[in-house]
Amino acid sequence: MTVHIFVTAMAGIVLAALIGSQGQSEHANPKIVREPSFTVIGISARTTNAKEMSGEGVIGKQWARLMKENLLSNIPNRADSSIIAVYTDYESDANGAYTFILGAKVSSAEKIPAGMVAVKIPAGKYAFFVSDRGPASEVVPQIWGRIWSASKSALGGVRAYKADFELYGPQAADPQNAQVEIYVGIK
Repeated sequence: MTVHIFVTAMAGIVLAALIGSQGQSEHANPKIVREPSFTVIGISARTTNAKEMSGEGVIGKQWARLMKENLLSNIPNRADSSIIAVYTDYESDANGAYTFILGAKVSSAEKIPAGMVAVKIPAGKYAFFVSDRGPASEVVPQIWGRIWSASKSALGGVRAYKADFELYGPQAADPQNAQVEIYVGIK
């Protein structure tokens, strides 16, 4: 996966969130799922949507660093080959600060590499979205645009602002023809 695709995709998320997205997808309506808790090890940074929109954002830089430094290979006890992008520790809601963690799901967090953190994603109810298949730089911002503009009834409940995550599994191996799963925590 190229760094440029992910940097572009992640930088576009906040823009899509603020302006919404055009058109509808066959994947526009979420399925409500219960997910067990799991642990992620990865790199983290604190940010806000305003910061991401200003050109001073950290999300694109985190993706570039993950790929350039091949940081996934340093994560022990990986549960699978997927990449996980986590949004957690929300200060309040979409307008407040949050922590962005980029890494992998692990079976054990006993050994955390230097410069990385471990975070436990809580078990709970999630609105589960699947992006259309296409360039990650397009499909990820499109689905986030739908999420941010969805009413609570369309979302399946009120956002919990505890943890949301994106799963870049085997269907996202080709960044030009990716399909990404997004889980949004709801009450």
